[in-house]
Amino acid sequence: MAISRAAGLGLHLAVLVWYLVAVQQNLSVTAGGRHVGAASYGGRWKYLTFINMILQTSFFGLCVLTDLLNLLPQPNKRVQHFTYRIGVLQDWFFTALAFPVGFFVVVSFWLIYAYDRELVYPKILDQIIPTWLNHAMHTLVLVLLMVELTIVPHQCSNRKGGIAVLVTFCSCYLLWVLWIHYISAIWVYPILEVLSPFAMGIFLAVAVLITVLLYIVGEKLHHWRWGTAKLMKKLD
Repeated sequence: MAISRAAGLGLHLAVLVWYLVAVQQNLSVTAGGRHVGAASYGGRWKYLTFINMILQTSFFGLCVLTDLLNLLPQPNKRVQHFTYRIGVLQDWFFTALAFPVGFFVVVSFWLIYAYDRELVYPKILDQIIPTWLNHAMHTLVLVLLMVELTIVPHQCSNRKGGIAVLVTFCSCYLLWVLWIHYISAIWVYPILEVLSPFAMGIFLAVAVLITVLLYIVGEKLHHWRWGTAKLMKKLD
């Protein structure tokens, strides 16, 4: 059973505030050149972790807006249609971007970290980024997404359309990473420095494939929790 719209608003507002604080702290600890990577070409925007934090913040901001619109009076069909379209955008955002990208960031980070942390999160960063912020960026993201999936029903986006949007997002980010290297001769992540061109191609292709698989995982989890797309209901 889904939580009420009012309870959903409370939850989404709390998560939104959490993400705003985390993003602000990220900006604070990486300011002034303390984080060498963030001070180089592309700034924080070259890191998928930071981009994902902005994605998650945007999604939960959209959730707050959707909840508010549904709690307010709907005086005419135009307002009702606008509210409906915002709800559709919220569902699409969650299933096509927020869930698979957030899931990928957490899984890929901790897998590489377990293998060799210097390839993704050099130990020197422990002196710059506090532990709680590291977990806010690389652990709690997935926890909050799973909470959202479990207690709030979302209409799954069309699979082909959703995957097309996700692959476009991934492709744009990879092009951005390659452009940064072309312009500044630096790799966004240390792991890319140790791979041959062929191995890098395989690595990046597998990364995109895993992200697509995580989209399907999210879809399957939705159907397991809420039933098929046709049976899924919005909040009361």
